[in-house]
Amino acid sequence: LETIEVREPDVKAFVTMNIDRARQDADDATERYRAGKPLSLVDGMPFGVKDIYETVDMPTQMNSPVYEGWQGIRDAAHVYAMRRGGALILGKTTTTEFASAAPPPTRNPFDVSRTAGGSSSGSSAAVGAAMLPAASGSQVRGSIVRPAGFCANYALKPTFGALNRGGGHSLSPSQSVLGTHAGSLEDCWRTAFYISSTAGGDPGQPGLFGQPTIESPRKPQRVIRLETRGWDETTEATRAAFEQCLGELAQAGVEVVSRRDEPRVEELEQALYRIPEFIFDVLAYEARWPLADYNERFPGKLSQAIIERHERSLHITPETYRELLAERENLRSLYASLKDMADACILLRSAGPATPYPNIGDPVYGDVCHRLSRLRLLPCPCWQSRGCQWGCSTWAGRTMTTTSPVKAAGWPTPFNWVQVKLSPKASSATGKSAWHFPT
Repeated sequence: LETIEVREPDVKAFVTMNIDRARQDADDATERYRAGKPLSLVDGMPFGVKDIYETVDMPTQMNSPVYEGWQGIRDAAHVYAMRRGGALILGKTTTTEFASAAPPPTRNPFDVSRTAGGSSSGSSAAVGAAMLPAASGSQVRGSIVRPAGFCANYALKPTFGALNRGGGHSLSPSQSVLGTHAGSLEDCWRTAFYISSTAGGDPGQPGLFGQPTIESPRKPQRVIRLETRGWDETTEATRAAFEQCLGELAQAGVEVVSRRDEPRVEELEQALYRIPEFIFDVLAYEARWPLADYNERFPGKLSQAIIERHERSLHITPETYRELLAERENLRSLYASLKDMADACILLRSAGPATPYPNIGDPVYGDVCHRLSRLRLLPCPCWQSRGCQWGCSTWAGRTMTTTSPVKAAGWPTPFNWVQVKLSPKASSATGKSAWHFPT
């Protein structure tokens, strides 16, 4: 709370907070630890909730005048799970309009003249500023990976449906995923796994596989380097940093495969290159409702970007949408064909460090996840420039080992300095549990 008092006026990561309840829940958790009976691995953990997910004790407003002051009557599935495990739901974190358009006032905790990223900017900024050890985020395009990179978070964009989205409000239900932001790899996985083990995945989905705690880090034998369409927009400094990262991997005995070595990788990259050409049609079509209803009932309360998305949706036919879905499945099948090739893929999270506010940055690297929403993506902080943070991601899909990107990201090289510089441990008041805060 002392950190929030100091940092929040400048960072602006929260929409609302319930400090009184969090204090009481913290006292209860302390007593449980003293009795040697914590409820779970997340008992006593302060936690933030992205403000597109309902909370019974705080309004859910989605950065839109349409929902100003709107109070739900339930907790979203992941909020319910975290409360059940004893976590302290400290507050709601900012988001873009409907997690999609107009930016919130949130600033980058490392340079408040810059953005904290896309729609999960409040969660990533709160973690990056050490105001929270963990928070929830969501992603359709790059709304987990880009803010995590800008704000020096570890984050998990899990496979589609792995974490229960119940009680959430997304404009693209066939693409959005619930994920986690945290100050350490351990807390990122621990939080996600607890949510899945308690609230499950989406209906019809098997949830998140693995163990409650991360298995021992394992050196990957082979990784696939992906550049994708974002490479064309990537700054020279970022390219150089990425090349250095890959060089360190190679020196440590990890084989790095690229499109120059393997025709199947080149085929995948060519297919991924087309993603932005049709991504907006899928988003617009799936958002036709409720945007049509909002537009009719709340004139003047939608941003121009949201109105234009609604207008775009009116020109997309069901036949076109079906063709887009088929193309998406073909792309996923192409990716699945690489299952025997590597432990994980590695790519950048953004084209460079955080952009000046209010430009929230380009989600071009996140577009890969949008189309391949069945993969698991684990962004890791790696580099610093002019006080700003950014990094790269490891990912794998259902056809690769479930925890392979997590274990690979936990392997010390080339991310070992990150573990020390950005994620030192900070003990809780009880002395019985520890979480990790960036500094």
